[in-house]
Amino acid sequence: MVRFVHTADWQIGMTRRFLSPEAQARFAAARIDVVRRLGRLASDEGCDFVLVCGDVFEHDQLTPQTLRRTLEALRAVEVPVYLLPGNHDHLGPMSVWSTSLMSEELPDHVHVLDRPGVHEVRPGVEIVAVPWQGKHPQEDLVGPVLDDLSDPAEGTVRVLAAHGIVDLLDQERRHRAAIPTDVLRSSLDSGLVHYVGLGDRHSRTEVADGIWYSGAPEPTAWREVSPGDALVVEVEPPASGRGRGTVRVTPHHVAAWSFVTVERRVDGDADIDALDAELAALPDKDRVLVHLGLRGTLGLAQHARLEELLARHEDVLGALHRPPQHSDLVLAGDDDIAELGLGGFLASAVEDMRSMAGTGDQPDPEDEAAFAAGRPDDGSSARDALQLLYRLARGGAR
Repeated sequence: MVRFVHTADWQIGMTRRFLSPEAQARFAAARIDVVRRLGRLASDEGCDFVLVCGDVFEHDQLTPQTLRRTLEALRAVEVPVYLLPGNHDHLGPMSVWSTSLMSEELPDHVHVLDRPGVHEVRPGVEIVAVPWQGKHPQEDLVGPVLDDLSDPAEGTVRVLAAHGIVDLLDQERRHRAAIPTDVLRSSLDSGLVHYVGLGDRHSRTEVADGIWYSGAPEPTAWREVSPGDALVVEVEPPASGRGRGTVRVTPHHVAAWSFVTVERRVDGDADIDALDAELAALPDKDRVLVHLGLRGTLGLAQHARLEELLARHEDVLGALHRPPQHSDLVLAGDDDIAELGLGGFLASAVEDMRSMAGTGDQPDPEDEAAFAAGRPDDGSSARDALQLLYRLARGGAR
């Protein structure tokens, strides 16, 4: 029996445009910190090695500091580590794997699976590697490697390490290099391999018996399902002859960060209070990235109160991402602005803004913020201006 950690998609060097510089620095550091946690998991579970099925790095243009910090984290892992190049960090003359820093400073127990085919971990344990040679392969990479394999020696455990989408998850047939699931099943049934470890899908996914995506150990987007895990895999070869072995897969949560989607309707103070309480109850707020979508109808005072409490939460959260295309808040009533007793030019401006705010115009979905300098006036910017005017006038009256 062999036991190992299956992980993938570390995406070290990833950036996210909605993060502040301070949050981005912590987010980037977390992608290296999780390597140490994976190493502790391997030691605690008595694993023989760690297998990373592609996309160790987000891209090839990484600073020496990022690479050296990654290598330092890998140096702390007490078992052998096998790194498979994927689509983000594929092999090639400009690859991160071809740099002198990697060749000279890679720890001795860390191995790059840069050759297709069988790599011996120890007698009786083999990894069948399918590394990416370029970013856009035009055909399946896995099938030809399996075709070249001979049967394993009796009692030998073979693990296939591959990267990319399987055809079952590519219903629209967008990927020429999609991996045929039937080929993987056939290889397992015949005993050519005994487990298929995949990378590329950041959500933990069991494709079929013995075929798994581990998902990313630190999440990368709100759309992911069950991210932040690593898999401890136990494989026993068949008792005699060819055929399937025994496979046991146990997920372990290792992530420090989380992506949370909050979509709510707010139509009054009670709804604002509930949203405030929900955001306040989030644990580890400085490592939580909230995608917020709000719809409803609020008075101007309520709208101003909502913006104030969201600004307060934004100061604590890792990020509070509010794409304008996911929000539709309507201003209702004239009483709030009338209470301020504005006159002259301001009163005229208020009427213009109120008229425009009621048009329902939405900003360009590509815009990251509700207001952008130089963007044409629209309903959203008018509502923002009314809120700001209300808050400033109310504060001045005090």
